[in-house]
Amino acid sequence: MAELLIIRHGQASFGVANYDALSTLGQRQAALIGETLRVSGWVPDRVISGTLTRQVDTLAAMGFEVDPEQHAGFNEYDFQDLLKAHNSPTPSAIQSADRKAHFRLLRETVYAWMRDEIVGAAETWDSLAERVEAARQFAISSDAKRVLVVSSGGVIGQMVSRTLGGPVENMMTLNLQIKNTAMTRFVYSDRGFHLHEFNSTPHFAVGEGAKMISYS
Repeated sequence: MAELLIIRHGQASFGVANYDALSTLGQRQAALIGETLRVSGWVPDRVISGTLTRQVDTLAAMGFEVDPEQHAGFNEYDFQDLLKAHNSPTPSAIQSADRKAHFRLLRETVYAWMRDEIVGAAETWDSLAERVEAARQFAISSDAKRVLVVSSGGVIGQMVSRTLGGPVENMMTLNLQIKNTAMTRFVYSDRGFHLHEFNSTPHFAVGEGAKMISYS
């Protein structure tokens, strides 16, 4: 069996104009998960990220000496575009005022997107699902036995939801649980593709790591 280990990017710059940049905490989180994997003896044969800055920089900060690849299918959905198309409050106004309100708006907007109630968005829900599946296929297409991917919460939630089956709304339930630099692991072979571990953060279990948990 081969392994596909997907890491959510480190903490981004929540509430500022350039959200896509890693925060100082996000950089520390990425370095810590890289070191944790090396200490455990898990070193990837292949590494991939989306094309977003926070994903690329997380992978770089993890410190593995493997030539990185990129696939845009691992990019997060564009929440700001969805809000604009849905005539909702701007993300900056919500983020600066109340994180709980931000995540509530995020959930309600994505549910509306899933129901095809948002007209004019740059990407449809079906297109998101298709590109995430294409990215998954790309990641497992080589002979590598340990594949490391850095992606985002929505993509990871969708991949887990599709693997387990059930209502499409499960994607958002999973999305909102995923911690920055959490590990989600799949095992696969010619006979199947299976979830093995979800949202695991052993690097946050003790010491300074226990102070580094974040969700945005």
